[in-house]
Amino acid sequence: MTDDKDVLRDVWFGRIPTCFTLYQDEITEREAEPYYLLLPRISYLTLVTDKVKKHFQKVMRQEEVSEIWFEYEGTPLKWHYPIGLLFDLHASNTALPWSITVHFKNFPEKDLLHCHSKDVIEAHFMACIKEADALKHKSQVINEMQKKDHKQLWMGLQNDKFEQFWAINRKLMEYPPEDSGFRYIPFRIYQAATERPFIQKLFRPIASGGQLHTLGDLLKDVCPSAITPEDGEMKTQVMIHGIEPMLETPIQWLSEHMSYPDNFLHISIIPQPTD
Repeated sequence: MTDDKDVLRDVWFGRIPTCFTLYQDEITEREAEPYYLLLPRISYLTLVTDKVKKHFQKVMRQEEVSEIWFEYEGTPLKWHYPIGLLFDLHASNTALPWSITVHFKNFPEKDLLHCHSKDVIEAHFMACIKEADALKHKSQVINEMQKKDHKQLWMGLQNDKFEQFWAINRKLMEYPPEDSGFRYIPFRIYQAATERPFIQKLFRPIASGGQLHTLGDLLKDVCPSAITPEDGEMKTQVMIHGIEPMLETPIQWLSEHMSYPDNFLHISIIPQPTD
């Protein structure tokens, strides 16, 4: 992979200032103060909110506490989506800090998966990495790794250790020089305005004529409405990690440098902010 380590670092260390408040109908023994946290964009809500849970449990009766879940403006937040994706999709045009509501009752079974332990997060994370490598290298790289390498990927994410994670993840971002790129690009496209969870299909980084496919090519093929003006105006924004990449950017470069730790490009299509 091309060595733009500063980009990898900027992606890894992206943070979202967040204010957690307890849902007003939760029964407490005394007033629950809000809890402020810098959330890592690349991680998962249930992986980095132990302190939030402890903070609010202190003011609650134990019998009132069941599984914790989070919500933003009435939308339950899916813990198995990376935090940065959740913010881009639901809150990118709002003022900071991001205001998240904490619940301990009435778990929304239809909207969220249960997450009873960190093992569940690890299993989801590793399943995504394996799926991504199946697309990129027919699973050859991940299958050649030892169990301890898989563990190092997970521990690097869990403990927020950039060097530890990338020492292994680097191998997942390589390809034979004669190939010019991955077999297929692991990506998912999410649209704020639809019920469909995401769009995912096979897409090669290199065109049959040998030229590099761009982000614009991907969107034109998979989600043309995202880059089609209406009445002469663009009605949507295309967001990855909180920025709008140029549509001319090669998709191979984006896959190597702006994928989340699960090795997927998570692309949000959101309405343009209205002034």
